[in-house]
Amino acid sequence: MHAAVTPSRRRRPLIPARWAPYVFISPFFLLFAAFGLFPLLFSIALSFHQWDPVGGVWSMRWVGLDNFTYAIARDDWLRKALFNTGWIALVSGLPQHLVALPLAWFLHRAFGRWRNAVVGAYFLPFITSTVAISLVFSSLFSKDFGLVNAAFATLRQVPVLGWLMPGQAIDWSQPGYTKWMISAVVFWRYVGWNTVLYLSAIQTIPPELLEAAQIDGASARQRFLHIVLPLLKPMVFLAVTLSLIGNLQLFEEPFILTGGTGGIDQAGKTAAMHMYAVAFMDGDFGTASAIAWLLFLLIAGATAINKRLLGARA
Repeated sequence: MHAAVTPSRRRRPLIPARWAPYVFISPFFLLFAAFGLFPLLFSIALSFHQWDPVGGVWSMRWVGLDNFTYAIARDDWLRKALFNTGWIALVSGLPQHLVALPLAWFLHRAFGRWRNAVVGAYFLPFITSTVAISLVFSSLFSKDFGLVNAAFATLRQVPVLGWLMPGQAIDWSQPGYTKWMISAVVFWRYVGWNTVLYLSAIQTIPPELLEAAQIDGASARQRFLHIVLPLLKPMVFLAVTLSLIGNLQLFEEPFILTGGTGGIDQAGKTAAMHMYAVAFMDGDFGTASAIAWLLFLLIAGATAINKRLLGARA
């Protein structure tokens, strides 16, 4: 006679089934709260306080809008840094799109199955280390041994081009040339990124439209101006917006190219560099936080203007 077998009791789940999805996605929210949301809220609070980090959080002293008032009205270096930032953003940002748009159209038409390899070569600077790029260009723009001045010296010997070249080696560390050097590096690094954006958008255009225009006798230039360019307006808006945000937050390239000082007479110091200097060199984290939020408002305003110019018709 067999002993009665009692059914084993079902194990209760560690967590209720209805809570399981939230538990599995909770690591993202915990990490975002710790490293995203908390620094953001702390920065807002800090912009209204004066704080010595050595004294701990309890040493924070409420100063209201004094940090913003000082940054706007009395910080002359901030105004110069904002001018430098806008100058570099305009000189390096606008040519990126003027080159990337027709270049993407050319790559789309000319290279066929080899297009991806060519695009990868253009995209390579974007994924290369910023420090490595800046160090290489520091050598290229060296006054005595740089290849840029060597190229100018060679072109100076050509009768047709000689009058366009500078008469002697350029000292790129001088205030009149520092922003040009930084702009050249930024342009070289990001033109490939914009080319990839525009090329991806061109590849979504129905080929039937282009073929019909070609059959009707439209040249490649006419197809680009009257079909491709209007259809690319949403991507143009996105690419220009990304360029605005990136250029107004520019930090790594000018920081390394100028040795972290902004160069002679702060000619290469950007707003992000000035914010860093105020926080970590002057120890004024309250004013640095105020500058950060003023820069945020500037970026938001520039994006709104871009939306008005390009987004409404996109």
